[in-house]
Amino acid sequence: MTSADHRTAPAWSHVEEFLRAHEADRIPHPGGTLLEHLARVAALLADWGTDAAVQVAGLCHAAYGTDGFDGALLALDERDALAALVGERAEALVYLYASCGRAAVYPRLGRDDEPLFHDRFTGEDHTPPEEDLRAFLAITAANELDVLRHNAELAARYGLGLYELLSRTRELLPAAGWQAWRAWQDGPTRA
Repeated sequence: MTSADHRTAPAWSHVEEFLRAHEADRIPHPGGTLLEHLARVAALLADWGTDAAVQVAGLCHAAYGTDGFDGALLALDERDALAALVGERAEALVYLYASCGRAAVYPRLGRDDEPLFHDRFTGEDHTPPEEDLRAFLAITAANELDVLRHNAELAARYGLGLYELLSRTRELLPAAGWQAWRAWQDGPTRA
């Protein structure tokens, strides 16, 4: 258990139990199971100094599936249940992350002053507030860094593109998150 795991696990044991009840501990994911990945993402976010709502959103970021991970733990009509568990702000961040149509959104990030987000569930576009954009990018950076650390094939295929995306948006990232990406990019283990 890392220091971040130790710091966050007691407060969020009910969330981890909820994720286990939805079989996140049985779904394969780079580096073990989906639950292990989710816990590592939350730990990175804690290490990077994000607030508790962002950290718990990182722990639940795949609850509705994502544009890069089809397996949903919850249906969209269960949003109230997740909000009751983690709080409205954290659930809204989980939804923002899950609903992001990456092919439409990623090219806009760091290029448009107010990037439109395409909601892949509703088909609508919107501009999130800067606070939500910062949280989205922190979760994205932590999620993708963990995936790339545990899957050399995905690192080789997507690593440089993700690094370029995060480089364009680094002023919106936690400083420690950008430093972690720089270390990954410069490190000898990068695929």
